[in-house]
Amino acid sequence: MNLILGSVIVFASILGGFAAQGGHIVALWQPFELVIILGAALGGFIIANPMRVVLKSLKSIPSLFTGSRYQKAEYLDALGFMYELFTKVRKEGLMGIEADIEEPASSPLFQKYPQILKDHHAVEFISDYMRLVVSGNMNPFELDNLMDIELSTHHHEAEETAHAVQRVGDGLPAFGIVAAVLGIVHTMAALGGPMDELGTLVAAALVGTLSGILIAYGFVSPISTMLERYAADETRFLSCLKACILASVQGYSPQVAVEFGRKTMTSDVRPSFGELEQHLRGSR
Repeated sequence: MNLILGSVIVFASILGGFAAQGGHIVALWQPFELVIILGAALGGFIIANPMRVVLKSLKSIPSLFTGSRYQKAEYLDALGFMYELFTKVRKEGLMGIEADIEEPASSPLFQKYPQILKDHHAVEFISDYMRLVVSGNMNPFELDNLMDIELSTHHHEAEETAHAVQRVGDGLPAFGIVAAVLGIVHTMAALGGPMDELGTLVAAALVGTLSGILIAYGFVSPISTMLERYAADETRFLSCLKACILASVQGYSPQVAVEFGRKTMTSDVRPSFGELEQHLRGSR
């Protein structure tokens, strides 16, 4: 939604201001300039990045329109799931959850929370660390250090797409200059022709510079910032799960363990104590 709204404002401001000065908007439509700029940027993007980053970038396109998946409802589901998982441990012992963490897809507990089950990073994180807890070979301090290492690695990997897109944004103004230079070359080849034709060619060349700068700072750079924020949102979500697991390992009750997780949340997604209590009552 923000992408659509922001794009409308960018176009309305630039085109509206240009038209208000008496400019002809049709003169800005130079499709071959866009072919040069966007084609060169795409080629450079493919050269600079491994194919997995290219594919991840393509897969991230739908999220630009839907927004971050980690909203309050997602966090409430996560806390509800962790509460039920820890409650099952208290009732049946650690071996009671072995089947759940070994086969999450067929676990009735995971199936009760489809949003969690669809998040393969969250499922893997929970399963891996609860498996270590079941094995009983690690104390909370070792577990905490290992989680920090994994979260740091995961965050850097999640940011790869944002950084790759940002580098494209950094190069787009230069590609705009390339398109403008090519336009001037075309103009020079037409010297001696009618003046109105030369003016049209020069204008088309200048549109190349405009397009490169506009696409870079009006769209690509903001999109890279958005992707970076999505990566941070996912890391915060996993950090919430980490806090719950560590609190449970340290011997806190399920109710208190999920409260540790609630405290890691930012204010825009953090449920109140009463909201969480009501949600857990529903789980029970």
